[in-house]
Amino acid sequence: MRVGEVDRKTKETSIQVKINLDGSGIVNADTKIPFFDHMLNAFGKHGGFDLDVVADGDLDVDFHHTIEDIGIVLGLAIEKALGDKTGIERFAYTAVPMDEAIDHAALDISGRPYLVMKGEFSEG
Repeated sequence: MRVGEVDRKTKETSIQVKINLDGSGIVNADTKIPFFDHMLNAFGKHGGFDLDVVADGDLDVDFHHTIEDIGIVLGLAIEKALGDKTGIERFAYTAVPMDEAIDHAALDISGRPYLVMKGEFSEG
């Protein structure tokens, strides 16, 4: 089984992530950020992997630290689960239509982290 588990504590957050890449889409997300929990649930369900995320962060200041640290810890957990990456394609691309939106995603597991996110988001 390809499983990765990582715990990380900083001054701003405490994050625990466990991922089973060979799971069935069962997700337990407790970030205290409802929309982000929803997105993590969709990520695991549509990705077909099991995901447990527990986060405690300085949400009274901003969601930024919590979401950023979950991204870091999730990436580390995926890296652990992949092990030596035998049989894994290095990169992939997909486009998914849903309702009135279309999502384009490209992934490269080269080990050189980089993120580009474009979108308009309202406060609240």
